[in-house]
Amino acid sequence: MKVTFPHIGNTYIGVKATLDALGVDVVVPPLCTSRTLEIGTRYAPELACLPLKVTLGNYIESIEQGADTIAITGSCGPCRFGYYGVVQQEILNDLGYDAEILILDPPEDGDFKPLLSKLAKLGGPDPTAGKVLKAVYYGFKIIKEADELDRMISKVRPREINKGETDAIWGRYHADVVKAFGPSETLKIIRRAKDEIKSVKIDKAFKPIKIGLVGEIYTLIEPFVNLNIEQKLGNLGVEVDRSINISGWVVDNIFLGLLGLGSERKVKKAAKPYLDLCVGGHGRECVGNTVLYKRKGFDGVIQLMPFGCMPEIVAETILPQVSKDLDIPVMTLILDEMTGEAGYQTRLEAFVDLLRRKKEKKGANGRYGILLGR
Repeated sequence: MKVTFPHIGNTYIGVKATLDALGVDVVVPPLCTSRTLEIGTRYAPELACLPLKVTLGNYIESIEQGADTIAITGSCGPCRFGYYGVVQQEILNDLGYDAEILILDPPEDGDFKPLLSKLAKLGGPDPTAGKVLKAVYYGFKIIKEADELDRMISKVRPREINKGETDAIWGRYHADVVKAFGPSETLKIIRRAKDEIKSVKIDKAFKPIKIGLVGEIYTLIEPFVNLNIEQKLGNLGVEVDRSINISGWVVDNIFLGLLGLGSERKVKKAAKPYLDLCVGGHGRECVGNTVLYKRKGFDGVIQLMPFGCMPEIVAETILPQVSKDLDIPVMTLILDEMTGEAGYQTRLEAFVDLLRRKKEKKGANGRYGILLGR
């Protein structure tokens, strides 16, 4: 059995290391490219979400490299993500690919047997509970450290004195980490990159514009899909904060979430005056995090969403009121396979310029709200 999985930001780094530790034969899909998107767009339903198209492209590229088993998480509720595995399995079957999609659905009514049965297939040779727990622990630790590296880069990039130095480190890191085998080697590469970022000379007096990113989790986390927005903004002198990352999601929804202590409580409370119910996906989180970014003193917020995403469309209709009430500029960027990078870059540059002018005039004029929609 050769196992693969979809790309979503740093997730592949921890998942590969976990499966390596379990002795599972892993096929990491090539990093997402225009070919990945072209393949997925060719075979997916025309009006399917962009994440479905890109992940389908991931699977086909992995099958071309010998993968025969695809592991993905399941979902329920209003978001269409819960249908991805079923739809994609039918597409692969129709194309003649002999690959099985293992959908790791959460337990229903306390019945863990279906989930455990599927996990057993991914357990490698002679799996033991201790071996599996240890591998999962290191996998989570790796994702957590990779997310920490991303945050370090977001702070250093707009302040670096030698422009392009951070991007060069980021490029070397991603080229090396995909070749790593097992948790130990992977952690070594991540920590080396952290040390390199710490050594970058920065302008400590520079105070960058601060922008928070909200929206649908896949478009937030996968750089190819959001056209490397964090890198683009950082090179425009902006410090970026992403409202969702994988390690934080795991902590909030699994560890602390089970105890009712996760930060999701704070997000839901912040969203309550505007959206007091779950609309699926991360619609409510999008609204709540926008409110929280205002409280933290951020200069603006950008919402990222795939074309046709129902939960994010709900959030998008609410954000103008949030922007008006709290005097924080909000821009929505809708992403699909037709998104042009040149126009995308122009909108980012215009938004950053507006935020700078707003900040300059705020002291003299008080409120100077800006809202950019589609």
